[in-house]
Amino acid sequence: MKSGVLRDLAVGAVLVALLLVLPILFPKPALRDFLIYVMAYGLLAMSLNLLVGLTGLVSFGHAAFFASGAYMFGLLMQSGTVGIPVAMLATVGGTAVLALVIGAICVRLKEIYFSFITLAFQMFIHSIILTWVSLTGGDQGLRGGIPRPPFLGIDLNDAMTLYVFCVVVFILCIAIMRQVWRSPFGFTLRMIRDNPTRANFLGADVVRVKLGIFVLAGSMASVGGVLLALFVSGAYPEFGFWTTSGEAIFMIMLGGSQLFIGPVIGAVLLRLLDHFVTIYTDHHGLVLGAVILVIVLGLRQGVADYIVDWLERRRETRAAAASVASEKGAA
Repeated sequence: MKSGVLRDLAVGAVLVALLLVLPILFPKPALRDFLIYVMAYGLLAMSLNLLVGLTGLVSFGHAAFFASGAYMFGLLMQSGTVGIPVAMLATVGGTAVLALVIGAICVRLKEIYFSFITLAFQMFIHSIILTWVSLTGGDQGLRGGIPRPPFLGIDLNDAMTLYVFCVVVFILCIAIMRQVWRSPFGFTLRMIRDNPTRANFLGADVVRVKLGIFVLAGSMASVGGVLLALFVSGAYPEFGFWTTSGEAIFMIMLGGSQLFIGPVIGAVLLRLLDHFVTIYTDHHGLVLGAVILVIVLGLRQGVADYIVDWLERRRETRAAAASVASEKGAA
């Protein structure tokens, strides 16, 4: 356990250093913008994977919490009554309450029924965003931008400072989810995913555990919404549309659901594909869909999961070959 924590700290330090050095080596603003998008949507995908990969709950409506994070934060900042740290904490807390209310209904259902009721709640929230024009701005999004007043000597109006802030928040959220992934709670979720009847027989409160991870996943998704709202200085209805949840599922499919960092890799791949496909063809949806189908049907798992399995097979093959060679030498 201690070695695992130390390894996680080392990997986290390397990741922070890499994310901070990249904009220095390649100072064009486009790279910073791309990485902030990846971090925001990466949190959406990784939080969804707490449900999909860890618990076996496929949510079609996870972007509702992504949008709630963006809108709650934006409205709090536009009120001018709180600073950025307080607004972020209030947003995460408010989204957690929203996830608790929705999850209390959803987690009692199984498989496809769970998936579709989460989609129904997302479309309900999206409808509220569109129709409550006086509060949300309707289909135009929040009007007037999102203020970024300095706090603790940090001015997020500076592009590089905003980028560093996003990196720190992103890594903190990744660290929280990593601890959940490796914790006894995480192994309880895996047991529920594999055999909920046995988990219940062994004393796990299946509904309560599912509700707990649903609330945590919604809270983490809201942080991704906050980062994106800060970056674009606004919140828009498409943040909570069903296609945004679909993108998160695509990221998990591309990167892999069994490797912890897989959804972030999927977010990078999807954003790169989206960028280059848009540049070279007008048939964006057709080409992107075909590429995703080739990867998913060809590899039958995410890219990261495939690479890990391939390396493991190579290691086992080499170990078997070395064992046979040593036996022959001994003979």
